[in-house]
Amino acid sequence: MTPIVQEYLTYLHSVRGVSAHTIGAYRNDLSHFVNYCENNGIDAANAGPADLQGFMADQSMEDKAPGSINRSLSVIRGFYRWMVRFGRRGDNPCGSIRNLKNPSPLPSVLWEKEMACFAELPDKAGILWPERDKAIIMLMYSGGLRISELVSLRMENLPEGHDGARIIGKGGKERQVFFSEEGVSALEDYLPMREARLRDAGLNDEISRGSVFISLKLKPITIPGVRWIISKYSERSGMGKNIHPHSFRHSFATHLVNSGCDVRVVQELLGHASLSTTQRYTHVDINSLKKVYAKAHPHGAQRGTIE
Repeated sequence: MTPIVQEYLTYLHSVRGVSAHTIGAYRNDLSHFVNYCENNGIDAANAGPADLQGFMADQSMEDKAPGSINRSLSVIRGFYRWMVRFGRRGDNPCGSIRNLKNPSPLPSVLWEKEMACFAELPDKAGILWPERDKAIIMLMYSGGLRISELVSLRMENLPEGHDGARIIGKGGKERQVFFSEEGVSALEDYLPMREARLRDAGLNDEISRGSVFISLKLKPITIPGVRWIISKYSERSGMGKNIHPHSFRHSFATHLVNSGCDVRVVQELLGHASLSTTQRYTHVDINSLKKVYAKAHPHGAQRGTIE
């Protein structure tokens, strides 16, 4: 990292409050760009539009996906925007650079019956820690949680009835999430077992005792750990879908919208800053839209159904 890039990352962390996880991703993208510049005798701080185009072409030749290249470009734009704002240079060389066309496949989603079947897998499979794993699945689905929000969930975040939680999401944005009856039931089946295991091990570690979800080694569960757990159940599901932790968040949003929930309410529950982001997470079929219209619109309601 060049000093000015490191200064930018420090600014993001200390002034903008960007999370350590996001800073790590930004550092990775900017490192690729700085390395490209150094290999081509370019001062990254003074790069021009042609240099940016060259970097994008180089990334394409390395078979990077358009989405990954566009993400890197977004990070680089932010870096130069910061330079311009604080008088480090007079222009943003990314101003004339357009994103690559990126086919946007719909994210994987489990429909209602599929979700119900997947949630039963821990009980049937008898692997890993069934009670914990079912609680993980049900809270991510019924609360629309990001994987990072799940692993950072602490006991003090849970109210007495365990029917929801206060979550700190991206950018430090706080929101209230709610858990379904099934989610509460799964959580209450798991928590006594969690407490018993910690007590039997004589573990008084504050971090482990504070974390809602722990590993079989009684350590706070990690993001790779949750991904691994879900992959094991995905293999056993036989659904033929690429099921990952974010699939439950996608499914949460889709099922709410298909049931007639206003997309702006879903936006609030997901903690999205942009409505367009929420719309990408939802899979709304035409029949569901017709039903919502027939129920909500005066003319639709008079007709009862729509052909």
